[in-house]
Amino acid sequence: MSCQNFSMNNNSPTARNAAYYTEAAPILVAVDCIILGYDDDRLKLLSFKRKVEPFQNEWSVIGSFVNPSESVDDAAVRVLEEYTGLQNIFMEPLGCYGAVDRDPGARVISQAFFALIRLDEKEVQTVETHQAHWFDLSAVPKLILDHNQMVSDTLEKLYRKARYRPIGFELLPEKFSIPQLQNLYETIYGRTLDRRNFRKKILSMDILDKLDEKNKSSSRKGAFLYRFNQSRYQEMAEKGFDFEM
Repeated sequence: MSCQNFSMNNNSPTARNAAYYTEAAPILVAVDCIILGYDDDRLKLLSFKRKVEPFQNEWSVIGSFVNPSESVDDAAVRVLEEYTGLQNIFMEPLGCYGAVDRDPGARVISQAFFALIRLDEKEVQTVETHQAHWFDLSAVPKLILDHNQMVSDTLEKLYRKARYRPIGFELLPEKFSIPQLQNLYETIYGRTLDRRNFRKKILSMDILDKLDEKNKSSSRKGAFLYRFNQSRYQEMAEKGFDFEM
């Protein structure tokens, strides 16, 4: 179930008829962004220390309240840039969290989103400038409210989506080797994949462009680098292609 999005402006029916709802109890709407990055063969979660009470200075996912003049989607984009400096990254709705007692500060319903980014030195420096911090998923601290549940739900959704869509490419650098790609999917699935079968399967999909470059960070011989061909995947997806790993 997802939260419906009612934008408030002077011409909308919601704004014109607001007087009809004066007897309704006020409820706050928030957005929370669960941001995952991939670095050093590990998935990481972006967190920050909450700046306001309740739970001031405790670890939280990135989030804030929706302004009356913006949509829920716009609020998520704003919050992401405001708290991390990041723009134009992959982001999808996760779900709506609305338990009556989820927030001791007020009656708050949160629409959660999850985002995937390619971690490099620039991204790390950007978020650190905004006083956020990357945690390995194995070392995520106790988060406020139901944020640990949001993270757990994100990982479950990522696992499901990675079986049928090439979502893992959102976490890799533009150029990557087959072993790097396999390491990522092993991290998402939480298990070891057969190297030969994985290579055969992914190359048979014909959605990678082989480059005349090698990654020699792990061996003298090195491994050829590839680039994900987004347009070819889209063409195949429209024909019913299923990215099942």
